[in-house]
Amino acid sequence: MLKIPDDFDGLQNNSNSNIMQQQKLQKRSSSAKISIQSLERVVELDNHILTGISVDIQAGQVVGIIGPSGSGKSTLLRAINRLWEPPRDSIFLDGEDITKLNVLTVRRRIGMLFQTPLLFDGTVADNVAYGPRLQGKRLTDAEIEGYLRQADLDVSFAKKSIIGLSVGQAQRVALARTLANQPEVLLLDEPTSALDPVSTRHIEESVMHLCRSTGLTVIMVSHSIEQVKRMADLVCLVVAGELIEVLKPTELVCARNPRAQEYLRAAQQQ
Repeated sequence: MLKIPDDFDGLQNNSNSNIMQQQKLQKRSSSAKISIQSLERVVELDNHILTGISVDIQAGQVVGIIGPSGSGKSTLLRAINRLWEPPRDSIFLDGEDITKLNVLTVRRRIGMLFQTPLLFDGTVADNVAYGPRLQGKRLTDAEIEGYLRQADLDVSFAKKSIIGLSVGQAQRVALARTLANQPEVLLLDEPTSALDPVSTRHIEESVMHLCRSTGLTVIMVSHSIEQVKRMADLVCLVVAGELIEVLKPTELVCARNPRAQEYLRAAQQQ
């Protein structure tokens, strides 16, 4: 008769533990540039801002995040470069858990452009050179001018004070400053919502040119369905903290989730 070892339960638990470890290793070995696995954000009173968000984003993709106000879109974006600290083993950059990386390194590799441009006192060149200077690197005039061109700004702006810039110009300076850190991933949190149509077009064209020329990966929150259709390769629809649809822009009309259909109908009527 087969004798069951006294520590059978322990062996079984070890087996389960090994399976879980293998699953985690599989997650880490994902070829995705950004891999999000069961991301949760819970605040007091068991209030779930994000619930079980999982999605893989490939290098060079432009991914749009849409959904109703208060759905957790910006919260999701801010987790990706640790503006709030996500749980361990929930967000991976090139297969590495971002919580195990130096936070400044994460934010250099994953740059972010906000809805309202925040510039430092001084000249445009001072702002563009800020990030590299923190790393002990001094940008040449030619390098600064190169980043200005990437952000669709004339090189003559380099010597200008930030005082007197239009909102659209300031946003492009903020983009150039972000690019000076040479990020691998660019996060955009509704960067054109306060801009006029011409400035919006400039920002969109700059971002798309960067994607084509450098393979930059872009993750953008937008309130504009049309903007997402123009720019994104993939669209994530977030409602009440849940990722309920992941579709190509041309497939938005095929959304099956009732909450997704309701949001998309309302958004098209605006």
